[in-house]
Amino acid sequence: MALTGFVSSSRENLASRTYGQLREALMAGRFWPGQRLRIRELSAAMGVSDTPVREAIMQLVREGGLEMRSGQSITVTRLSLTRYRELREIRLFLEGLATEKAVSLLTAADLKKLKKLHEGLVRAEKDGDSEAATLTNFNFHFLIYRASQAEDLVSLLETIWLRNGPLLKFLYPHARPTYPGRHQHLILMEALQDRDPVAARQAIQDDIIEGGALLVQLLSKIESGKAVVREDADGTMRLELLAPAS
Repeated sequence: MALTGFVSSSRENLASRTYGQLREALMAGRFWPGQRLRIRELSAAMGVSDTPVREAIMQLVREGGLEMRSGQSITVTRLSLTRYRELREIRLFLEGLATEKAVSLLTAADLKKLKKLHEGLVRAEKDGDSEAATLTNFNFHFLIYRASQAEDLVSLLETIWLRNGPLLKFLYPHARPTYPGRHQHLILMEALQDRDPVAARQAIQDDIIEGGALLVQLLSKIESGKAVVREDADGTMRLELLAPAS
């Protein structure tokens, strides 16, 4: 259900903090596309009353990360293959731009952290820990984008990832990022280390295309009925590939 691990603090504005936590959870792929969210369950998981959760949900509905139907049913936005491709085209430009801007601003400490994050991603994939893999990948990318110090640009990227992030749930085990050559993160880190903005932009764009190639194929299978997302009685979500008819 991805409803554990949230912490709120009475020292801050609960509505703002609750909104920020739910927003980042959507961006980092902690919720499934189409997953139904219940205010009472979220409130219990986050240790807050229903009011800040309800306010956060309404804001996320306005931003397109959540959908509300009939005034009651709240679900995580599920992107079609067409919309995924549209957002990917925008991501290629904006994430490339943010990476290019970040090249001269990333510190030596940032570069070391990127290396550790990538190593953590590889380790999580090897261990079959999909939750850690998607979260680590999110942190890797946004360490770079936020280093650009371009606040409006980062805000645009966060809004895109708010809608795109839940698709990360589909990556493991059916659409794990793969690369025809070296992992693009390695090529990207070399470009950042060399302070080469052109190479860094190309590497991040190649990472988006190559790393998401199997996801595109999987989305096509979902739309053609060859794969389905199911919700069990206990609310657990899972993706099931259907055997071809004999």
